[in-house]
Amino acid sequence: GVKESHQTTIFRIIAAILHLGNLDIQAERDGDACSISSTDEHLNTFCGLLGVEHSQMQHWLCHR
Repeated sequence: GVKESHQTTIFRIIAAILHLGNLDIQAERDGDACSISSTDEHLNTFCGLLGVEHSQMQHWLCHR
């Protein structure tokens, strides 16, 4: 009973969440900080699926 356009949007969001779970977040400075490689394929896919800016997402996933 869900429209095809809504299904596509739901699948895109679910796929993005699954890629977010596969990010390789690396701890720095004894666990006080973290970083994500700018070449991480899952981050690229996540940003592409949701249409968000890569550098901003990379920054805000590691900062409050």
